[in-house]
Amino acid sequence: MQYSHKKLPRITQKMEKIKVSDFGITKNGDQIKKYIVTNKNGMKVEIINYGGIVISLTSPDRKGNYEDVVLGFVNPEDYFNENSYFFGAIIGRFANRIAHGKFSLNGKNFNLNKNNGENHLHGGDQGFFSKIWNAEIIPDSQTIKLSYISKDGEEGYPGQLTTAVFYTLTDQNALEISYEATTDQPTIVNLTHHSYFNLSGNFSREITDHELQLDADQFIPINKSSIPENDFKNVAGTPFDFKNFKTIGKDINDDNEQLQRAKGYDHCWILNGIGMKLSGSLYHPETGRKLDVLTDQPGIQVYSGNFLDGKFETKTGGKNNPRTGICLETQHFPDSPNRNSFPSVELKPGEIYSTKTVYQFSVK
Repeated sequence: MQYSHKKLPRITQKMEKIKVSDFGITKNGDQIKKYIVTNKNGMKVEIINYGGIVISLTSPDRKGNYEDVVLGFVNPEDYFNENSYFFGAIIGRFANRIAHGKFSLNGKNFNLNKNNGENHLHGGDQGFFSKIWNAEIIPDSQTIKLSYISKDGEEGYPGQLTTAVFYTLTDQNALEISYEATTDQPTIVNLTHHSYFNLSGNFSREITDHELQLDADQFIPINKSSIPENDFKNVAGTPFDFKNFKTIGKDINDDNEQLQRAKGYDHCWILNGIGMKLSGSLYHPETGRKLDVLTDQPGIQVYSGNFLDGKFETKTGGKNNPRTGICLETQHFPDSPNRNSFPSVELKPGEIYSTKTVYQFSVK
């Protein structure tokens, strides 16, 4: 894993005021706040300090109409009680799965909370998505800083991890997410963002009519419990080839063992290139909305919302049925702590975990 000490760029344009309001009260009686950031174009992002969740994000269509493009709950209390979907949340300490909830680090064995069958998923039952983060508005900017200290032993992870996540809404209609973390003893870390995008603006519609492009020649096949089965596999000649724009629904129902195991796409693609790069794009032909994903991470987990179950009403009416949202989770590879051939996810004392992902919106 590479680390840097780069400072976040400061936004110098004249900003509209960031609004803060009460959002809801958790079952433990904690008052959760909502932060609304608006750029000069009228684009808005709404973030709560519970889980660092993006509960709303608007984007214009080709006619200039701004609509919400991320799934979420209608009732605030559902974020506190029912967010097994991880709607819009910060994911950590480790995004994706760790096989059997076990890993070794420097000769020591660690057992993590198993919350996904026999495996550990997205940081455990009480991962970062369920934590109350300290929120701070960065002066003279369109940036919200969220910070959280994960104690040694939380969910089974070693070391005290001090984490900061910066959400910036730019006047170029981009949501920039920067992550930083330090530790007091060797540990593992792999952070990501878990919004479900639906560029149609209608959350009861499937995303199978969206077009997807990924700058990736390979992906990671999974076994029946969604753990990496082998090393990388070439996408060429498979339903996982998105090197050129392709409608998501074109191959999603193919008689392909990998698709059947995940009920659609829920796989990690190996991104081409190193450093900050354009890694993928999502396009909705009907509205003209386009989302480009730039990241310095080595992989991107594409999840086509296969396990949404229709139990909850969407913000635009209808139900949150399967495939009504797609996640584009930039990250390190699943089960990395148990795979010597994968890039390291170890963070040592004195190092700074620093990574950035940009969700850039435009109209085509």
